Amino acid sequence: MSDATEIMAFSVVMPALEMAQETGKLVAWRKAEGDRVIKGEPLLEIETDKAVLEVESPADGILADVKAQAGAVVAVGKIIAWIVRPGETPPSEVASPARMQTADESIHAVAPVIPAPTAGPGAQMSPKARRLAKEHGVDIASLRGSGPGGEILASDVLAASESKGLPSPAPKDVETPSSIGRLMAERTTQSWTTVPHFFVVREIDAGALIEVRERMGSAIQQAQGIKVTHTDFLVALVARILVKHPRMNASWSGAAIRLNQEVNIGVAMAVDDGVVATVIHNANKADLGEIAVQRRELTERARAGRLRPSDIAGATFTISNLGMYHVDAFSAIISPPQAAILAVGSITERVVPIDGRPAIRPMMTFTLSCDHRVVDGARAAVFLNEVAEAVRQPENWLR
Repeated sequence: MSDATEIMAFSVVMPALEMAQETGKLVAWRKAEGDRVIKGEPLLEIETDKAVLEVESPADGILADVKAQAGAVVAVGKIIAWIVRPGETPPSEVASPARMQTADESIHAVAPVIPAPTAGPGAQMSPKARRLAKEHGVDIASLRGSGPGGEILASDVLAASESKGLPSPAPKDVETPSSIGRLMAERTTQSWTTVPHFFVVREIDAGALIEVRERMGSAIQQAQGIKVTHTDFLVALVARILVKHPRMNASWSGAAIRLNQEVNIGVAMAVDDGVVATVIHNANKADLGEIAVQRRELTERARAGRLRPSDIAGATFTISNLGMYHVDAFSAIISPPQAAILAVGSITERVVPIDGRPAIRPMMTFTLSCDHRVVDGARAAVFLNEVAEAVRQPENWLR
C-alpha cells in the first residue's frame, strides 16, 4: 500500500466566501468529535461578515482532531478539524503531504507550526489591516500576524489597538453595529465611492402582473402549497430578459468586463442584523414554482441564521423590492462586481393618461442602478424598457 492510500484524511478548513474575507467565527459544531458524519450534511456553523452560514461535511467518516471551539475567530484556510476513516488517526502537523487528501481529492500539505514573524517593512498584510493600522495609529512593526504564513489580519490590528488602553465607555445613545452591519456600511461606502453609478427610472402599469399572479399563483399554491409573490414573478421575468442582455448580467473585474455564463439573481432581504442578498441560481432556467420554493427556503434559512455558503454566493444581478414597506421608489447601491441592481417600489393606484383620458391604474416604479464602466445609458434603457414590457405582458415570458 502506498503512502497516498495509508491515510485518507479530509481537512475541514475555515472557508472563504469572498475575496476580502480574512477570518470566520466558528459559531457551533453540529457534530461532536468522534461522531460519524456523512458527506453533504451540516457539520458546523460559521459567522462571516455577511451572515451565519452552515458548512457541509466534505466527506464521509469520523470527525476528529477538532482544533477550534465555538466562539473562536479563525483565519481563512486554516484547518480546524479532520474527517478520517473509522479506526484511523488524523495526520500529524509534520506528516508527509502524500499522506493527506482534501475534500476535492487534491494533495494537501500541512507545514510544521512556525511562530508568526514580527512584521517588518515587507511583512504580508491585507489592505484592510493596513488601513486600520493607519486609522488607529498602530505600529505595524510591532505586530505578529495570526494569518496563514504570518500574514497580519485586520483582527490583529484591532487587538493591538485595544491593548493600548481601555476603551472609553460607549454613550448610551450609541449603538454598536453587528459584523453584518459593519460590513454593509463598508461595502456600500466602497461601492458608492468607487463605482460610477447612474440611474434609469420607469413607471410601469402592474395590472397584468396582478392578474397573472392571482391566476398562476393560485394554481401553483394549490399544486405546491406555496404562495407566489411579486418578487418571484420579477425574478423569473428579469432572469429571462438578462439572457438577451449579457452586459446587464456582466461583472467588472478591475480592468475588463466579464460576461457571466449563468444568470443568478440575488434577492435582497432584511434580517435582524441588516440586509443579505440570497441567490437563486440559474433563475432563467427555473419555472415560477421552483423560484417560489427556492425563495421561501432561502428566506426561512436567512431568518433562522442558517444560510449556507452557496445561498449567498455567485449573484450576477440583484433585485431589491421594498414594495411591501409601502415605499414608492428608491435608488439602490450596486453590489460589486455586479453591473446593476433593480430597485422595486410598491404598487399604488395613480391617475395616468390612457388614450388621452385620465384613468386610475395600479402603477409601480422601477429604478435601475448601473455601473457605467460596464453598461452605458442606451443599454440600460433598452433593458429596462424590455422589463417594463414583460411586466405588462408577463405570460409571454413565462410560458
